Amino acid sequence: MPVQRIRPFFQAINEAIAQCMADDPYVYIIGLGVPDPKGIFGTTLGLVEKFGPKRVMDMPTSENAMTGIAIGSAIVGMRPIMTHQRIDFALLALDQIVNQAANWHYMFGGQMHAPLVIRMIIGRGWGQGPQHSQSLQNWFAHIPGLKVVMPTTPYDAKGLLITSIEDNNPVIFLEHRWLYHIKGHVPEEIYRVPLGQASVIRQGKDVTIVSTSHMTLEALRASQLLEKEGVRTEIIDVRTLKPLDQATILESVRKTGRLVVADTGWRFCGYSAEIIACVTENLFDELKSPPIRIGLPDCPSPTSPALSRYYYPGANEIINAALKSVGRKTNKETMYIKPTKPHDIPDADFTGPF
Repeated sequence: MPVQRIRPFFQAINEAIAQCMADDPYVYIIGLGVPDPKGIFGTTLGLVEKFGPKRVMDMPTSENAMTGIAIGSAIVGMRPIMTHQRIDFALLALDQIVNQAANWHYMFGGQMHAPLVIRMIIGRGWGQGPQHSQSLQNWFAHIPGLKVVMPTTPYDAKGLLITSIEDNNPVIFLEHRWLYHIKGHVPEEIYRVPLGQASVIRQGKDVTIVSTSHMTLEALRASQLLEKEGVRTEIIDVRTLKPLDQATILESVRKTGRLVVADTGWRFCGYSAEIIACVTENLFDELKSPPIRIGLPDCPSPTSPALSRYYYPGANEIINAALKSVGRKTNKETMYIKPTKPHDIPDADFTGPF
């Protein structure tokens, strides 16, 4: 059996970009800090040396104008990859993304395309607070004409990014910053993971857990303890919020009769509500207990570690929800996962089971 090639998430992103740029001279990357020494968490390291400053470009902090330039280049045949160090910064370009890029294919009767990938970093960490750590994926998934991708594993990060770059219309590609050092199998060659296909990463018969991005790792941590208590969970990593793989989710809930949805964004009006609506509209009579959604509370992201300890849900909340769905109480002696210290950075051993 061949030895698996293990690489971190950030290197998988880097390989996808480099291989697409080598394969297609019309692919270029632009963004604030792209050619910097740290290379946006390592994802753009070495690209300017390989492809030169005309294809690997920094940009001024003028997100709306620069996104418009990227869209214009896509319309005339280029394939730009635009990178924002935080999703919060991309909000300055919503007019370009929502009014222009998302509508271009539709407005011209399918005859025009805007092949643009916009990479955005989401998620918590290091006390960066309300303006640097939001998870706004639900906003973009709400817009017709945008595809929204949220990989969890290094394998999916590379395969989904290659597919996104090759897509003829705009793709929002969201990377959680706690995933960059997760390690897993990543083939050296170019490969593609289709958009619109969820991944069943754990088989079970008692409770379906549908999760996004970093919350998939929390679901896996929870499932290991739940299994010791006799609760076997089936975990579905959504991977692409839009298009959504409803069939895989419905098939799983049809088997288990129970649903927990764990998302990195806000619970109120969040993506978890869309998943639950899909299930209840199709399988209401087959549910054995009410679906449960897990997300952020309805207030801005805190800066204080004392507040973030209670703000961000994780494996403990998933455990509680799964036990509740099967009609059992939490046994804190055996189920409680102690928080890290400091709480606002990943565990030292948080490298992922991939």
